[in-house]
Amino acid sequence: MGYPVAMVLRCVGVRRSTFYYQLRVAGREKVCRGGRPVPGWTRTVNGGRLGDDQVKQCLLHIIEGDGQHYGYLKLTHTLRREFRLVINKKKVYRLCREMGVLRPQRRLRVKTPRKLARNRTVTGPNQLWETDVKYGYITGQNRFFYMASVLDVYDRNIVGCHVGLECEGKNILQAVKAALKSRGHDGTGLVLRSDNGPQFRSKALYEGCQAVGVEQEYIPSKTPNANAHIESFHAILEEECLGGAHFRSYAEALIQVRAFLDFYNMRRLHSGCGYRPPMEYYLATKAGTVGHKEMSI
Repeated sequence: MGYPVAMVLRCVGVRRSTFYYQLRVAGREKVCRGGRPVPGWTRTVNGGRLGDDQVKQCLLHIIEGDGQHYGYLKLTHTLRREFRLVINKKKVYRLCREMGVLRPQRRLRVKTPRKLARNRTVTGPNQLWETDVKYGYITGQNRFFYMASVLDVYDRNIVGCHVGLECEGKNILQAVKAALKSRGHDGTGLVLRSDNGPQFRSKALYEGCQAVGVEQEYIPSKTPNANAHIESFHAILEEECLGGAHFRSYAEALIQVRAFLDFYNMRRLHSGCGYRPPMEYYLATKAGTVGHKEMSI
């Protein structure tokens, strides 16, 4: 005589229904079903029949014509349209596989993991940086240029910037690395906040930030207020630099944008810095000559 089943099941944490179900399943004889046999023909809309060899000839005719770049789904629809066949995609896939004419499968792009921005308390420089992309127009060449700015939320300095005729993740990574170098920071504990633009979701930027210890986070869609400080800077840039400018060339635009950045960091008074220039406020923070402040972002 053993212990009661109910007591044993309670001890091991198994439901009685699960235990008896497994007993019933284990007692059943497994039957292997081979499925429906392949008929070897395909029906037409008019009620006729076309053998698989003839369907393969139809496929070759399509592939040698306009369908040379078609996958099996488009080949299925073409067979229905041109040859009036009642055929599904699974059969077309099987026939294409037998003929060796399946197109190679597209590689799925591995998406970089995205961490949603959360509320933070910033108590000093180099804790939270915000970044975004701004467009400028070159009148003389009838084209746009790109400006990716990186702003320190605490002291409002533009710590890094990329200005160019293209803007990819690798360009933003260069700006971030240059900012870390200028600040003498190794990236540990630093958060880089951005929107969900393709430049910021790129593999190059993600892997580069991981390598230097910078944590990326992304604001929710349609919430630019979560990136308010860099948005505010770009509004200032538009009003005081880009808005009324008529650049004749990219070189002229680059010179003026860099001059404005120097003015903004070094001389322009900022209310968020106690009506001091951002660089002066940053240096005073390092020297401990300004009062401590906490910012909830």
